Amino acid sequence: MWTPAMRENAEHGLPPSEVLAALVEVCVRMGSERDLSALLDLIATEAARLVGAERASLFLLEEDSGDLVGHVAMGSRDPIRVPAGRGIAGSVFASGETLVLDDAYQDHRFFAAVDRKTGFKTRNLLAAPLEGRAGARIGVFEVLNKKHGSFTSADARLLRSLAANAALAIENARLIAELEKRGRVLESENRQLRRELGDPWRGPSIMGATPQIVQLRRMIERVAAANITVLVTGESGTGKDLVARSLHALSPRTDGPYVALNCAALPETLVETELFGVERGVATGVERRMGKFEAANGGTLFLDEIGDLSLTAQAKILRALQEGEVERIGSHKPVKVDVRVVAATNRDLEGAIRNGDFREDLYYRLNVVRLKTPSLREIKPDIPVLARHFLTLAAREMGLPEPALSLPVLEKIITYDWPGNVRQLENEMKRLVVVALLGQAEVDDLSPEVLRGHSPSQPAPPSPADPPKTPLPKPSGGSLPEEIESLERRRIAEMLAACGYNQQKTARQLGLSRQGLINKIKRYGLTANLADEEN
Repeated sequence: MWTPAMRENAEHGLPPSEVLAALVEVCVRMGSERDLSALLDLIATEAARLVGAERASLFLLEEDSGDLVGHVAMGSRDPIRVPAGRGIAGSVFASGETLVLDDAYQDHRFFAAVDRKTGFKTRNLLAAPLEGRAGARIGVFEVLNKKHGSFTSADARLLRSLAANAALAIENARLIAELEKRGRVLESENRQLRRELGDPWRGPSIMGATPQIVQLRRMIERVAAANITVLVTGESGTGKDLVARSLHALSPRTDGPYVALNCAALPETLVETELFGVERGVATGVERRMGKFEAANGGTLFLDEIGDLSLTAQAKILRALQEGEVERIGSHKPVKVDVRVVAATNRDLEGAIRNGDFREDLYYRLNVVRLKTPSLREIKPDIPVLARHFLTLAAREMGLPEPALSLPVLEKIITYDWPGNVRQLENEMKRLVVVALLGQAEVDDLSPEVLRGHSPSQPAPPSPADPPKTPLPKPSGGSLPEEIESLERRRIAEMLAACGYNQQKTARQLGLSRQGLINKIKRYGLTANLADEEN
């Protein structure tokens, strides 16, 4: 359907399809242009072409002075400064109304000093306010000297549409410039800090400038050179593997192998094979294979989620650390290994020790130095920098354009708590690269979890229609320990049934290690119910 603007432009030789295509092109390019100067050039040049004017100008408010500072397309490159409240630009800025003048010099508000400065003779003009997201005016958009006749109401509607999109693009460009400026300052401060420490950072990129991240990098640099075990703690998705790789990269073992093993991902029957290896002939078709300890000889072995290992595997790891040797399954000949172990967990190992799920002697062997990775909730000022980094990586990986982040998107990702931490943020940025349109990510492009502001594991807010909660069971007359054991046994049995007797899933739901769950299953005589799961 033709709009009035399209019809009137068509009368002057500009087909409506060309007007529409040009309008879409301008919006797309505005959304992807980050440099403010280049953006202003683009906006003014395309507006003059689209409306059919000889020249276009953008006047932006300078907050310190209150003046309107002009940027001119297809004319003088010298800056134009209009005092607040003066000229057509000042009048439109004050009123917030679009203005059309058929004869500029006949209007008392016209500021002829601008023409004298630029050498341009203004005949007629069209001006519209530039308004940001919060409705605050940030400047004025003018087009000068209609090439054919006078400016029309259709031109005014077209300019207002351009002005609305231009204001958003200008705000984004300013925000990006400010973030980049802050990033340069923070990077400069980090370089200075590294110079003061006397050892430039050579490890994998641990990004951020909050005190927690700066302290973490400082501790990594101090600990890396020492041949000691390190325990890395922190929530899931906080980059514990990155800390381990940094310790390896900055250590004297950097030229040796770096081997990682996720202990939680291994079935109980394969843990020892993966860790210590197996000899040929142990079973039909089994070939000789070295384990992770041997593979990491001369380098670093990263044991992720070590809190999920069985007590049997824990004992063998302790022996390997104490003796510096391992035995493959099916062999009685020890193999010497020179390995630095970095272990990681998101569990409370002290609590696991009290529950009998983790060996206290292994804990003290691992916990020579403890490094904690902060959650994103603790380093919110670093979120924009991390988000931009992940956007760049995702766009490069997928071969897609990197979208800009609108102000509402930045506000959302900064205020969201990110229960999945850095891993969740990285995946969210991948999503934005794929779904964002017109070169800019908007709030509607975010995932439902981020939009809602809580994770899928969190319950929805209660409503009046919610049924009443199940009342607590009446006391059975037993002692308090007996009551607790009865309640725990029933809770474990119910969760096992709900999880289809999957031990790993049940343990995760109950907040236990898998071995801790197995111990309690045996204690309460629930083993008979698990025949299907153990086969």
